[in-house]
Amino acid sequence: MIVIVGPTAIGKSTVALRLASTLGGEIVSADSRQVYRYMDIGTAKPTREERGLVPHHLIDIVNPDEDFSLALYLNLALKAAKEVHHKGRLPFLVGGTGQYVRGILEGWQVPRVPPNLSLRQEFQTRAEDEGVESLHRELMTVDPRSARKIDPRNVRRVIRALEVWKTTGMPFSSFQSKVPLPFQTLIIGLTTERAKLYKKIDARVDRMVEQGWAEEVKGLMEMGYGPGLPSMSSLGYRELSMYIQGKLDLPSAVERIKFESHRFARHQYAWFRPDVLPGVHWFDVVDGPESKIEALVREWALESVHS
Repeated sequence: MIVIVGPTAIGKSTVALRLASTLGGEIVSADSRQVYRYMDIGTAKPTREERGLVPHHLIDIVNPDEDFSLALYLNLALKAAKEVHHKGRLPFLVGGTGQYVRGILEGWQVPRVPPNLSLRQEFQTRAEDEGVESLHRELMTVDPRSARKIDPRNVRRVIRALEVWKTTGMPFSSFQSKVPLPFQTLIIGLTTERAKLYKKIDARVDRMVEQGWAEEVKGLMEMGYGPGLPSMSSLGYRELSMYIQGKLDLPSAVERIKFESHRFARHQYAWFRPDVLPGVHWFDVVDGPESKIEALVREWALESVHS
């Protein structure tokens, strides 16, 4: 399996399309927002033409108001990769959601505990009344291993860990065993200097707005998908919802999206550091690395066959 990682707007999809079309591959998305239907522009989904050129998996599989979890993703992504292999083709795992990528590569076994909405609401109310620190202290008491791993500011993950404990009587961490991935993998990372990355991000945000991103958000809200949904809290959708509601003017919303996108890109790199994801072959996109990457992939594939 070929894995292509990197920050938002770096050009992962372009490189993946070229490699997959040349080498007889199919793309398994590792993007936590492309799973949602109707959210096309703001998630930079591949076009119909691109999907016609190379088959894509795990895109447009749930509605924006449907629950989608890490456990569900890992199950579906692994199943898709195996199906690609059964067809005699090469799976490409492509995306910037570091949790998804590392979950697949490290063989995480996440608890498949259905969401308990009433319990979640109870914890959410407590977080609002007492602060998320109160919930994190409780998690430290019942599941210190999970508490040490989860950022106290990450309300959703703290609540999920407590929810699993309350529902099953077992700590969240006890479910998180690992099973070796049944594939040989080559990990390719795309990067560039921070200032150049920020310019690429800003240009893409401007392009998305020109393509009708605000109209897409308005359409989603008219369909009943309100800004309170987890899907609609995605980067850009949250700010454009505020614009639609008259809480921000469009230039201010766009500036916020760019600023938050820069911050998000910095956060993405944390998932791909050498100490947490070793063995990544990094390429600077400014150097036009496509031919070098293709040569590396072909050499690796040949070695994998002989081994």
